Amino acid sequence: MFIVKVPGINGLGKTKGCEKAGNAILESLKEIYSNELGKPIDARLLDLEEIHLDNGNLELANSLIYENGIEIFETQLKTFFIGGDHSISYSLTKAFLEHCQNERKEPCLIVFDAHPDCMSSIDSKIPNHEEWLRALIESGFPAENILLVGIRNSDPKELEFLSKNRIRSINLNQLLINIEDICDTIMEFSNGKELYLSLDIDVVDPVFAPATGYIEPGGLTSRQFIYLVQRMNKIKNLRAIDLVEINPEKDSTGMTVKLGAKILSEFI
Repeated sequence: MFIVKVPGINGLGKTKGCEKAGNAILESLKEIYSNELGKPIDARLLDLEEIHLDNGNLELANSLIYENGIEIFETQLKTFFIGGDHSISYSLTKAFLEHCQNERKEPCLIVFDAHPDCMSSIDSKIPNHEEWLRALIESGFPAENILLVGIRNSDPKELEFLSKNRIRSINLNQLLINIEDICDTIMEFSNGKELYLSLDIDVVDPVFAPATGYIEPGGLTSRQFIYLVQRMNKIKNLRAIDLVEINPEKDSTGMTVKLGAKILSEFI
């Protein structure tokens, strides 16, 4: 698996520090000697790259993420992107959409997040981390192929947008009733499509992942989230994963960064 650090931030000043997550997670990965499937993990042997960005020039940063994304999707079978905040997902998924269109394949996007990130876009060319999904849909990603998991705090305007575009979602109560059945539902949703999986760490309860910009109580336990990503990793057509919104500057115990490293290890 190809691993790419994408230290992009565009979070209204609230995600400063997330650009350091890639290095922190990879450093923490050195303490994980094998994943739960028993596969040995040696951080020194990773196929690793970084998209070098200037977050003071958002237009250029987004262009670089998009252009590198196109090249990566053309040459790599499976890629794990380490953010950065959730704004990086806009340019990456736009590149993913274009790649799928060029290959005449159907794109699918599954997002694990506490928020829908569908606020009205101030600038559709450079959407921030609260707007990226709405901007993506408005730029042509098929709404019927998007599934949101774990949403638990939405602005009324976001709810209106989700309803208008008939975007499917699975709330946490549904998931907790029978997590195995919901995993089956998620896997069926992606069947026959090329899958991009976007993981915002705030889908996890802040008791287990406090170092993020918008903490929301009532989230998944770290154990539940690890089980979910293990199931998602079994999807044969999984082409890309991004992990975003981890802020090492807020991680006094190191717990959130360690969880990020654990998640990465399960995909290796």
